[in-house]
Amino acid sequence: MTLLSLNKVDAYYGEARILNEVSIEVGAGERVAILGRNGVGKTTVVNACLGIARVRSGAIAFHGAPQAAIRHFTAARSGIAVVPQGRRIVPGLTVRENLALGAAVNRGGKWNFDSVCALFPILRERADTPGTAMSGGQQQMLAIGRALMANPDLLILDEPSEGLAPVIVDELADTLVRLAAEKTSILLIEQNFSLVHRVAQRYYVLSKGTVVEEGSAEGMSMDNLKKHVAV
Repeated sequence: MTLLSLNKVDAYYGEARILNEVSIEVGAGERVAILGRNGVGKTTVVNACLGIARVRSGAIAFHGAPQAAIRHFTAARSGIAVVPQGRRIVPGLTVRENLALGAAVNRGGKWNFDSVCALFPILRERADTPGTAMSGGQQQMLAIGRALMANPDLLILDEPSEGLAPVIVDELADTLVRLAAEKTSILLIEQNFSLVHRVAQRYYVLSKGTVVEEGSAEGMSMDNLKKHVAV
C-alpha cells in the first residue's frame, strides 16, 4: 500500500522552480532514501509535502488524501513527523520538555517517554538537562525521539548524519533499522552512502530538481551514485 506519493510534482519558492516533474513513492512500512548534492531540491521534496514549497503542477497524496489537506503545522497530527536538518532542539527546554513537544499532537501509539528512553537510554539519564547542552549525537537522538513521540506513520529525516562522527552514524543506522522493523515508514534524505545502504530498501537520486536515477538499495552501485552525489 502506498503511504506517500508525489506524481510529476513541480514545486516553487516564489517564482523559482526547484522541483521538475518529481515522482516518488513510499510504501507502508518501507524505507526509502533520497540522495543528491546540496542544493538539488532534496529538502524541497519535504517542504512540498508540508505545503511550505508551492506545488504548481502534479499531485502529492498521503494515505490517499491530497497534499492540500496537510500543512507543516498539522503534519504531525496527520501522521508525518520530520527530523529537520540541524535538529532544531528548542533552547531553554530540557530533554523531557523537548520530548513533550512531540507528544502534544495526542496521537495514540506505542511511543511515549518510556519507550523512547528505552530506545535512547541517554535521554532518560539526561532528562532534566537542557537539550542544547548535549552533544551533537545526543541531540540527534533527542530530535528523533521527539518525532517518535508524535507516533507517526511516516518518519522523515533530513540529513541526519550531518556533523556526526562515523561511529555515531553507525549507531544511527542501527536505530533506523530497528524502527523499520517495528513498521515505521522512513523517508531518509541523505548524502552518506553508508547510512543509505544500511537503512534504505529503495532510493531516488535528485539532480537539479529532477529524479535522475532510482532503484533497489540492494543493487546500488556506489561508483554510479557518486557521479550524481559526490562533490
